[in-house]
Amino acid sequence: MSGKAVAPWVRTRLRTAPGAAAALALLVLVTAWLAAAYPRGIDTYEDDGLRRTVATAAPGRTALQFVAGAPGLALPDDQRAAMVSPQETKRRFESVVKNVPAPLTADLSQSAYGLRTTQQLESDEPYLPKPDRVPPRFTVATQSDLAAHARVVSGRLPGGSADQKSAEAEAAVTTATARTLNIKAGSVLHVDTLGGPRLAFKVTGIVEPLLPEAGYWSVLPVLRTPQLLPASKKPDPPMYWHGGLLLAPGAAPALLTTNGKPEAYAQLAPDSQHLNARQFDDLKTAVAGLQNGPALSRIRTSFSMSTSVYTELDRVLLSYATVRDSITPVVAVAGFGTATVAAVVLLMTGGLAAARRTAELALLRARGGSLRQIAGRLLAESAVVVVPAAAVGLVLAVLAVPHGRLGPALAAAGGVAALGCLALPVRAALVHRAVRSAAERADLVREKPSARRTVAELTLLVLAAGAVFALRRRGTAGGSADSLVSAAPVLIGVIAALVLIRLYPLPLRWAARPAARLRSTVGFLSLARAGRASGGGVLPLLALLTALTTAAFGGSVLAGAADARDRAALYATGTDARIDSDLPLPRDLPGRVARVPGVQGVSPVHIEYSVLLPDDDKTAVAGVDPTTYAKLTAGTALSVPADRIKAPTGAQGKAVLPAVASPSVAQRLGKEPVKLRVAGYDVTVKVVAARDGSAAVPQSDFILVDTAGLGAKDPTALLVGGASIDAKALRKAAVSSHVNVRLRSEARQEYADSPLQTGAGRIYAAAVAAGAGLAVLALLLSLLRGAPERSALLARLRTMGLTRRQGRTLLVLEALPPAFLAAVGGALTGWASIALLAPGIDLAGLALATSSTLAPVGSELRADPLSLLLPAVCVVLLAAGVATAQAWWSGRRGAITELRAGDAR
Repeated sequence: MSGKAVAPWVRTRLRTAPGAAAALALLVLVTAWLAAAYPRGIDTYEDDGLRRTVATAAPGRTALQFVAGAPGLALPDDQRAAMVSPQETKRRFESVVKNVPAPLTADLSQSAYGLRTTQQLESDEPYLPKPDRVPPRFTVATQSDLAAHARVVSGRLPGGSADQKSAEAEAAVTTATARTLNIKAGSVLHVDTLGGPRLAFKVTGIVEPLLPEAGYWSVLPVLRTPQLLPASKKPDPPMYWHGGLLLAPGAAPALLTTNGKPEAYAQLAPDSQHLNARQFDDLKTAVAGLQNGPALSRIRTSFSMSTSVYTELDRVLLSYATVRDSITPVVAVAGFGTATVAAVVLLMTGGLAAARRTAELALLRARGGSLRQIAGRLLAESAVVVVPAAAVGLVLAVLAVPHGRLGPALAAAGGVAALGCLALPVRAALVHRAVRSAAERADLVREKPSARRTVAELTLLVLAAGAVFALRRRGTAGGSADSLVSAAPVLIGVIAALVLIRLYPLPLRWAARPAARLRSTVGFLSLARAGRASGGGVLPLLALLTALTTAAFGGSVLAGAADARDRAALYATGTDARIDSDLPLPRDLPGRVARVPGVQGVSPVHIEYSVLLPDDDKTAVAGVDPTTYAKLTAGTALSVPADRIKAPTGAQGKAVLPAVASPSVAQRLGKEPVKLRVAGYDVTVKVVAARDGSAAVPQSDFILVDTAGLGAKDPTALLVGGASIDAKALRKAAVSSHVNVRLRSEARQEYADSPLQTGAGRIYAAAVAAGAGLAVLALLLSLLRGAPERSALLARLRTMGLTRRQGRTLLVLEALPPAFLAAVGGALTGWASIALLAPGIDLAGLALATSSTLAPVGSELRADPLSLLLPAVCVVLLAAGVATAQAWWSGRRGAITELRAGDAR
């Protein structure tokens, strides 16, 4: 192969087989796009999840609150006033902002600073409301930049200045405070001072917060909304109103004369829009440094040596990390599985291309071509097609997923390109190590498993066993993704594929013996050909089985997550909807609710909380109508047969009521009758069964009895059944100030309403879909590889009298054994993988949001029949369909076309 070629090799090969080159380019493009989009998709949902977690947490938890005592009484008044002047407080606030360590940054639009009282100031003005005859009390603050965060409704904003000698200072209140405490523009409130005359706060304006739920107003919510508080910790204490007054920053010195113990404060809202999940560890370090570290020391130097800080941002970040760490290993299983299937398909493509060109490469080898020269030419030929296709796939992935790191995406696309380039030359070099004839047999009869293959299979078996053992022992919850553990489902599928490949010819040859005695030769011929299929069929079977295992495992994970959400929503609401109240419900409410569109049943419930048990513990007792309750909960995990709790006939208070209780309550009450005091009546109950949950009293310990045996029978809750309840109409029918309406569908949405859950679910679904698509592609490649040979065979057999119907039957029966083997093997392997790995897979993080307290409910991985059977059936149907289509197409072409002279087939 020395000397200059007459025509360039690459150009000649691409012109000779443009279809094959285009198909390879399309495969690499799609694979590179999926591979590059996967890490960027993970980055996106992790970033969105972190930002959403911080943004939706209560501002009082996430804000960095720095406080320091006011200047001491030993200093002169003018010096104390200067230390709380607007210029000085702003300078100290800017120093705090400057010393916040990266990557944590402050959202200055929702941050504030100033001077505020820490002890409530009482005002006994006659127009102020006084519940239980206790005067209202106020927290007074000089909140910065009030004009940018509120709209003036009445009057004007407070202005001017006041010092320790001033008798009056201007203030503003919010609309909620003014409405609740009867304050108007022009009202005056007097408060006590430290031994001097009373200080008057003149309300110059009523303001309405622009963003009342944002950090500026919500860190200290009393400045926005007044609170009704108990005056003491004694039982049934008198209540009083607690409100907020907003002073101009220039009036801060006036607070120094009050007995409110004022303090300087700076509250910094974190900027959640620029948080990055890859900097999570640095973010935790920054928060820790502000709580008790170098950053706090620097702030104390510039703000005040007595500065203390309060924040729960570290706990908010911990809640995010808990959910993320439980999701990441589960998603890694899908990613690893789909990546493995994609790699197998790329290798299979190279292997099939090498098999189709066996004669050509054998001839080059016989004419003196070295392995290095042949592999080099094949590498150049592949690179011309693969590299541009991978580059286009990378660009499409960046456009489809605009956020995320470029490095991992580039590495993933580069890996696809490298595998696509090397598959054909490496396979060709391995096959043609020695010069051989192109006419040698290459079927399963000729190819016997070598010692090296046996060692490789045993190595994979050990790896799979180790991965399964590690996953069952350690699980996926609370840890980072481990490559071996994430590869466990794939390794199980690979081992099963290798075992089936070893056993594959035996049942076909056994079936061929009775088929040989039949009058028709079609069955015997198809089984004989399937049993002697080319050894290149090993790789397609491996790809099919691995893809089906991954698809079955992934589909079961998604189905398990959906089932966990359904069960959690059921345990949260009890039924499809519920109406709760702390007071007896109106008597006509059940009738109104029953007429709401979509409602199919209503069951009234009377609930008494904090019922004292014999061991002085407390629980909830629910009285239900056995018939309607049993009908409404039938078919759910919370169902109770009506006859189980039906009250016996007898005088009220004397009959023993059968009861269903939660396990802990049932253990404390035992099996003997127990007398309880419920709503002022004595009842005797006997526990007849224990249940983990109750529709009447969800998320709580309970005792469930027949309402007929209780003295108090007015319902305090309604359980509502119906698959498509009109939520708006239901709330309208139950409108009341003391009624709470909750729907099961809304509760389910809350569990999935998180970028972590939704993003991970979409990526997992995409991985499952990609695995299924790759399985179909592997099947098509396998069938198309032998298409020319089968077409030529049909043409020859037709010259001997084979009918079109027999030819169609022959091709279908020949294609079914490997497809059926892959389908059955994939379903069984998927089921076995789930059964083996289920104890170590925790779906709680993928299924439920961070706010859920029901993570253990239904979060176990279970085999989903649809995910196991649907891909397998589709594989069989697709194989039969392709074979039928080929037989039909071959029948339309003449025998002369198929039996061309000199054809190497």
